[in-house]
Amino acid sequence: MSVPARLRARRTAGRTGQYLALLCYLVFLAFPLLWLVSTAFKSPRELGSISPTWLPQHPTLDNFRAAFDAQPLLHSALNSLIVAGSATVISVALAVPAAYALVRFRSRMSAVANGWVLVSQMFPFVLIIIPLFLVLKNLHLINSLAGLIAVYVVWNLPFSLWMLQGYVKAVPVTLEEAAAVDGAGRLRTLVSVVFPLLTPGLVATAMFTFVTAWNEFFFALVLLKSPENQTMSVILTRFLGAEGVADLGPLAAASVIATIPSLLFFALLQRRLVGGMLAGAVKG
Repeated sequence: MSVPARLRARRTAGRTGQYLALLCYLVFLAFPLLWLVSTAFKSPRELGSISPTWLPQHPTLDNFRAAFDAQPLLHSALNSLIVAGSATVISVALAVPAAYALVRFRSRMSAVANGWVLVSQMFPFVLIIIPLFLVLKNLHLINSLAGLIAVYVVWNLPFSLWMLQGYVKAVPVTLEEAAAVDGAGRLRTLVSVVFPLLTPGLVATAMFTFVTAWNEFFFALVLLKSPENQTMSVILTRFLGAEGVADLGPLAAASVIATIPSLLFFALLQRRLVGGMLAGAVKG
């Protein structure tokens, strides 16, 4: 075999190995979701079988009907949507100007603020839940969606701020200087020049905040007592019996329903993320 033929064979083998590794990784990531969907459509007889099958042999919607009959899934999904959506909008709106100020106006305070952002991410939930509960109680925000939104904003804001700083640093200062030379003020420069280039960062931050708030369980469990205020993550625990035995079929069906909003949110913002990255690449 000639030298060029050996090189082509090595490249082909390398690419084949990369594709196989990527395929294994995708299967590993998708397996829980595929198994969950398959379980949601299985009959009780198949779920109780000692020889589980990959695909439902007799697909049924009974698990979905049972899930809707047992718990207020739509109402809890609406609560989760209100809480996660509000926390996302408020967190991003607060994080953008704060990240810009920390990057563009460096001082000792910005270094202290960045250090505090990192330290705040190390606090475990159980460490802050008692003082947080007392503060919300004094504000009469216990057992209210507004209180939970405030908690999620405070909890997500440091990491959102940290994420956006990297995107602000990537925006060339020369673009802002050029806009200033053309007569644009600070506000117009931010709106017309900086913010459009931050679109990928805004989308990524919004995705992170929304998914974190949507999936969060501990704060929602402690702070929301009334069933009509509880979010989807808390409602899912009601499919567990008193002895911890799960009603597997309805639980899988409810979990599939709980996953759909996050997938739709990703699908909607994914185009914005790619479009923003391409726009930034062209402008760069």
